[in-house]
Parts: sequence; C-alpha cells; structure tokens
Amino acid sequence: MSGGGSRQSGSADDARIPADREQEHRAVKRSFRTRAIHVGNEVDPQTGAVVPPIHMASTFQQPGAGKWGTFDCSRSGNPTRGNLERTLASLEGGCNALAFSSGMAAIHGVTMILRSGDHGVAGCDLYGGAYRLLHKICNRSGISVTLVDMTDSSAVDAAIGNHTRLVWAETIGNPRLTIPDLHELARITHAKDALLGVDNTFGTPALLRPLEHGVDIVMHSATKYLGGHSDCLGGTLAVSDPQLYDELYFIQNATGAVLDPVSSFLVARGLKTLDVRVRAQSETASHLAVWLQQHSRVKQVFYPGLPTHPQHELAGRLFEGGFGAMVTFELDGSIEQTARVCESTQLFHLAVSLGAVESLIEQPATMSHASYDAADREKFGISDGLIRLSVGLESFEDLQADLDQAIEHSL
Repeated sequence: MSGGGSRQSGSADDARIPADREQEHRAVKRSFRTRAIHVGNEVDPQTGAVVPPIHMASTFQQPGAGKWGTFDCSRSGNPTRGNLERTLASLEGGCNALAFSSGMAAIHGVTMILRSGDHGVAGCDLYGGAYRLLHKICNRSGISVTLVDMTDSSAVDAAIGNHTRLVWAETIGNPRLTIPDLHELARITHAKDALLGVDNTFGTPALLRPLEHGVDIVMHSATKYLGGHSDCLGGTLAVSDPQLYDELYFIQNATGAVLDPVSSFLVARGLKTLDVRVRAQSETASHLAVWLQQHSRVKQVFYPGLPTHPQHELAGRLFEGGFGAMVTFELDGSIEQTARVCESTQLFHLAVSLGAVESLIEQPATMSHASYDAADREKFGISDGLIRLSVGLESFEDLQADLDQAIEHSL
C-alpha cells in the first residue's frame, strides 16, 4: 500500500506496488492456485531471488519536499505488505485489499465506517470477538446492533431500518456452521442502501469468493487459514469498489492497525499452499463429520457437507472443492464432561484458534464464545455440550482414534 503519512487517502491505483499491468491482466485468467504462487511474488529484479525480500524499513526517502514517492511511511504503505495485498486482491477478485494487524483490527476498520446513530445488523452465529466488539465497544459510540439469523432472509429484511448502514455475516457461521444465502443477502442489503460485509475466515477464498456473489467487503482472520501455520497474527479486507477501498484505506492509514512486514511475508507464504491445504483438510473433516454422526454419545453434528445440514444444498452451490475444515458437534453430556473430552485429546490441541496444519479442539461456551452474554449463548444454541474442531493435516484415522478415546474415557 502507498499513501503518505500526511496524505488524506490513497487511490486504488497509487496504493499498489508498480507492476506490469499487462502481466497482471494475463494473470487474472490463470488458476487460483497459480495466482496464489505468482501474483505479488514476482522475481526480485535486483537479485533474481524467486522469493521477494522482506522490507523492514519504517520510512522511505522522498524525491523532494512535498513530492511523494511510491512509499513514505511504512504505516501508509510497505512493499512487503503491498505484495501480500496484491495477491489477496487477485485471489478475491477485488480491485484491492488491505492487510491489518489482526482479524479484529480488520473488523474494527469496517465498523469505523459507521457514525453515531447508525445501526448494524449482524448474524447470531457469530465469532465471540466480533460479538464483543459490536456490543461492548461500538455501543460506546452510539452505534446499535441487532443480531438475527442470517439464514432467514425475511428476518434480515425486517431487521434493516432507516439507519442501518452495515449488515455483517459469516459465510460459515461460528460455531454452528450455518450458511447464509449471499445472493439474497446482497439483494436485500443493497435494496436498502446498506453495505454487506462478510467474514469468510472459515470458508477461505480457495472455496468461496464472496465478492463474486455481490458482497461489498470480505474479511479474513489471516491468522487462520491464510497463514495456516499458527505462527502469525493478521487480518485482511478485500473490496471490488475503488471508492469503498479509498474509505477503508483512509481509516486504516489514520488509525494505524497495519500488518507488519514479517507477518505479511508469513501470510504470503501461507497463501502459496492455501488451496491444497484447505482441500485436504476439508476432505478429512467430511470423513470425521460422517463418523461423529454415527457415534452413540453425539447428539448432533454441524457440518455443511452432511446431507442433514439445513443449508447443505445451498452450500453445494456456493462452495467449490469442499465444505471447509471446521466441524462442530454436540455431546450428550454435561459442561464438565464436555470439558474433559476437550482436555483428553492427544493430537487435537486445546486452543481457540483454527485453520492451521495441526488440529485444534475447543469448547465454545467457555472459550471462543465466552464473551457472549449467558442469555445470548442459550438463545443462539451455544450449548454446554458443544465442541468445535479445526481439522488439520493429520490423517483421518489418527484423528478419529484420538476423538474416540477422548469421548469414551470422558463420558
């Protein structure tokens, strides 16, 4: 990204690293996997290095007083971050992208579009950190939020009022893995002059590209699948409208929640294997979901790839190459028994993150969604027996055996 420390905004053109535009135009026709490896990762012209260098500079020499170069202050733009943003824009099918210091920083950047008196509508199957931001931070600025079931189009339509400016959904809800109809959400939202933003962290651009379905803003916690190795923290936004990009870039540049060069490099490296990782993880998750559905101590399994999932048919139309690598299931047991299952696995690490090569397990009621008010947890089906899995790259047989012993020994 570029844009001077004293400049007011950056355009979709001047915010990108200079590149061969004809080459980028040709790259659009290449496959997702090829673009993930090559766009934004061009050979270094000075050294011939096939991996671009990490630019750690915090400031850049300018051509003259009051004359701005491509980069000036690393908060406003950094070559390494800019490379990552070009890759993301290509993979998302957007005009440009922004890389933030965390996923929550990216969501916060979106909410800063709102002003006092504005209203937002968000899904009730929502990450706990987003719930906390919307209900316990945004409310301090006079912004109100209504939670609704994003799979119920009529409920979304009814919730949007005259002051609604933003509708926020998750392409795969957290933790119950509900699937909203993005086309219908875009139609309803735009008919009432509001913006539609989605968190596609669980889906990833390898399986779903929301901008292609009419969504205005797509967000990822890059900490998860984009990075893919539990070794960096980051968040991203991608848009297809240059004016909306300018507004979001202005917010990011003014507030400073940018991704550092080393983390930018790690996310860019992770993107090169995103497609193969997510497809392999999705296949294993599908097998685990089928097995769990047949387990005598499991009450219910939430996985879009199962024919019993309420939005299975819709998910089949939206996603390509798999249904994601997140599996949620409900045990026939108490909150203490559920906790013991999560604590008894040997391959699944007990942790609240997701999307990496190692498998993770957690209890939403006491961990990822503990920030929900107790009444809302009960209202939105985040029960004490709920367990959320992030399926990694281990073999299905090993993960199955690990879950089996944990359930049998704990219940």
